Amino acid sequence: MTSTPSNYLPDPKQLGIVAVGFSLGQGKIGVDAAPKALIEAGLFTQLSDDLDFTIHHDGKVHDYCSVIPSSDPPLHIAGGKAPMLNPRTVSNVTREISKQVYTQAAAGRLVLTLGGDHSIAVGTVSGIHKAVTERTGQEPYVIWVDAHADINTPIVSGSGNIHGMPLAFLTNLASAPKEDPEVFGWLENTHKIDPKKLVYIGLRDVDKAEKKILREHGIKAFSMHDVDRWGIGRVMDMVMEYVGNAPIHLSFDVDALDPLWAPSTGTPVRGGLTLREGDFICECVHASGNLVAMDLVEVNPHIEGEPQIVQGLGAQETVRAGCSLVRCALGESLL
Repeated sequence: MTSTPSNYLPDPKQLGIVAVGFSLGQGKIGVDAAPKALIEAGLFTQLSDDLDFTIHHDGKVHDYCSVIPSSDPPLHIAGGKAPMLNPRTVSNVTREISKQVYTQAAAGRLVLTLGGDHSIAVGTVSGIHKAVTERTGQEPYVIWVDAHADINTPIVSGSGNIHGMPLAFLTNLASAPKEDPEVFGWLENTHKIDPKKLVYIGLRDVDKAEKKILREHGIKAFSMHDVDRWGIGRVMDMVMEYVGNAPIHLSFDVDALDPLWAPSTGTPVRGGLTLREGDFICECVHASGNLVAMDLVEVNPHIEGEPQIVQGLGAQETVRAGCSLVRCALGESLL
């Protein structure tokens, strides 16, 4: 274990945790069970006993039932390929998540959010961005580790699942739809992120419309082609050089890992990162001293993955991989 001083946290050993049991940004049940599975696997004990963190957690895995509307029909967007699914639900829930992470970050704590599907990043990124910018005067960069770009707008999305859209709303490429201005209307008065302060690692399943968005907005992206060509060490050198000494919000979708290492996830894509490459990304971010927040999302303990995986083992290995990524981002080292 190493202890790296923080450039942006008054006490880097104060850890605020938000456990988000939410799955309605996509269509597969089970991802809401991830926080409980990670906690039961000993993650909190590993962080407190092995890495010496003081944990600030309310003891709950939040389901946000109080803000989920009784009726939430698909929202048809003019010119859209598919209607937005669960639009008011995701909007209401992410607004609450934004408040939760803002409170933790405003107190000067490192914030860890356990999801849940990646739609929750609408809340985590907006809340962290607001708190860190207010507290330090520096806007965080977002390092998005994912097989997917998650930057479809509601118009170009082919599925309507909002876990494929969070970065469109966060970068202001999408806004509250005129068909229902209450959907993500709350974001209009919050901090948005500059697309130039977004960095992708691990992309390998990017929609045609998303590729156009990345090119047109000059968004820094390292696909698996880049990892294959340069190796993860050189890729991380380039990422950290690009980010510089700014605060970092690391948003890690476990499907960035190859299904061999993380089979229990909703949208697995072959040809991904190894677990060691994922751990190395997290280690590099920690070593910078600039990490202010981390999301771990899309672990789905209800999905076993490949048919040849022994029943129960796929979920177990994916949870273990998730715990490893978190520990590495928070300071665990091999020596």
